[in-house]
Amino acid sequence: MSFDLLESAKNLFNSNVVSQASSQLGESEGGIQQALSGIIPTVLAGLLNKAGSAADAGSLLNAVKGVASDASPAAIGSALQSGGGNLLSKGRDLLSSLFGDKAGSLAGLIASYAGIKESSANTLLQTAAPATLGTVGQYAAQNNLSPNSFLSLLNSQKDKILGAVPGGLNIAGLLGLASLGDLGKKLGGLVSGLGSGVSNAAGSAVNTVKSGGSRWIWSLLLILVAILLLWYLMRGCGGGKTGGGTVSDSVTTSQLADSANITVTENTPAVTRESIKVTLPDGTVLDAYKGGIEDQLVTFLKDDSRQPGKDIWFDFDNLNFKTGSAELTTESAAQVSNIAAILKAFPKTKIKIGGYTDRTGDSTQNLKLSQTRAAAVETALKKINTDAAQLLGAEGYGSQFAKAAATAPDEERKKDRHISVSVREK
Repeated sequence: MSFDLLESAKNLFNSNVVSQASSQLGESEGGIQQALSGIIPTVLAGLLNKAGSAADAGSLLNAVKGVASDASPAAIGSALQSGGGNLLSKGRDLLSSLFGDKAGSLAGLIASYAGIKESSANTLLQTAAPATLGTVGQYAAQNNLSPNSFLSLLNSQKDKILGAVPGGLNIAGLLGLASLGDLGKKLGGLVSGLGSGVSNAAGSAVNTVKSGGSRWIWSLLLILVAILLLWYLMRGCGGGKTGGGTVSDSVTTSQLADSANITVTENTPAVTRESIKVTLPDGTVLDAYKGGIEDQLVTFLKDDSRQPGKDIWFDFDNLNFKTGSAELTTESAAQVSNIAAILKAFPKTKIKIGGYTDRTGDSTQNLKLSQTRAAAVETALKKINTDAAQLLGAEGYGSQFAKAAATAPDEERKKDRHISVSVREK
């Protein structure tokens, strides 16, 4: 799964942050959650609007990098507890930069939408703005994005962001647009223009060479232009480090980061995966992928000729953790729920959870991280009332069973990064 800016920003505002905000501001948790559901995509929409008209994308890129350290639940919680201070000041400046003289109207819109006090909405806005923008700042820094690749990233995220802006918030009107679709077109046009500029420059160079009348010089310079164009495009695409790993030819699994600074995501195959329905003995029907963990696990449990044991493992293929932590993302709940449903339908089945990393990074930290993440999956299963007797524990193995060398290409190393289920009894 590629980087998802909107979801990454949402993940900062976990249940602890919501509870703390509720207590500090004297609002219900429901009201806080409702407000945040409007604030986060609104702030990102403001970023898209600014990017679509920015004369200097480098300045905007530096601005989001400047608040990267504020993109954490701890920073948000600390600001709420202390009354904001520096974070609120940053938030005011950022909102003014994105929305101009309309920034003051935002709090009223959010308050009306969420049914909370305007003062509470204002505090949430000023707290959430640096954290939300810091999310893209972290990604940009980790992947060494250039101004052009930064704009390309925003363009790739715009549809989901704009689609998440609640209909009850007239953000388009606030930005002086007829619709949010106009904002998307403006950014898309800017990014397309960047690509056209490269093509036109290349074409001009070729024409100049043609006029020289020397065939060998023309050929040489044409090759040089092609190389420069390829370099530019690769640089512009922001080809940085991405997480994830495929553990077999047909199954992908979540990456266990070897450093707390790496964003942990799942990497899906390049080919389109086939969605299927997996029917359990109790009549429950699960949405899954062909060759995914649900498909493989249920097939194994139904096959009386295949025996369980410590060497029988199945890899999660849609399980993700929040950046640098052992906290599962909201999207991971679906696959965890599917595993719980399978265990319920096969009550004699007992499993163990295992966590694995590749060989890069510190081996001690890898072992610790793989253990905490394996334990997090077991805890998640218990929280949805999975029979504890069917869970035989969780263990992290770090890089103990990694096959690829630390210096191997990522395509090889990613096969060693996964969370798995071992069937011990059935």
